[in-house]
Amino acid sequence: MFRMMAFFALAVAGLGTAAAAQVALQRPIPVEAKAPAPPLWAPLKSPDRRGEFIRLCTSHMAGRWAHPQAVCGCLHDHAIAAVQDPDLREALLRGIGETGVPTIESDWVPASKQSRIDETFTQIAKPALQCMFEPLN
Repeated sequence: MFRMMAFFALAVAGLGTAAAAQVALQRPIPVEAKAPAPPLWAPLKSPDRRGEFIRLCTSHMAGRWAHPQAVCGCLHDHAIAAVQDPDLREALLRGIGETGVPTIESDWVPASKQSRIDETFTQIAKPALQCMFEPLN
C-alpha cells in the first residue's frame, strides 16, 4: 500500500509521463493470502489444551465469579477430568468453552453416545458445583 501511494505521489509530481504512470498502476499488486480464521471452538490441538480451555472459559466467567480463572481451572481439572469417555469430555469442554456453563449439545457427540449425556451431567454435578462455590486449589 505504501509503495503504491509513494509511486502515485512521484508520478503526480512529474517524475514520469502520464502513460508510464498508468501502465505502472495497472500492474497487479501481490496480496498475501491469509489463512482462514479457525472456528470459535475446534478440538484443541495445541500442547496447552488446559490453558486454551481456561482462556475460553474465563471470558464467560468474568463478572460472574471473583476468580474466574480459578473456577475454570477447577472445572477442567476436576469436573471435566472425571468424564472418561473422550467424545463426551470433548463435548463438555466445548460447551463450557463456548457458554461458560456445563453444556453438551446432542449433535456434538455420536448418536450412539447421546443417551449418556444425562449420566455425564450427573457425574460432573458435584465437582462442578464445588468449583463454582468452593473452588479447590
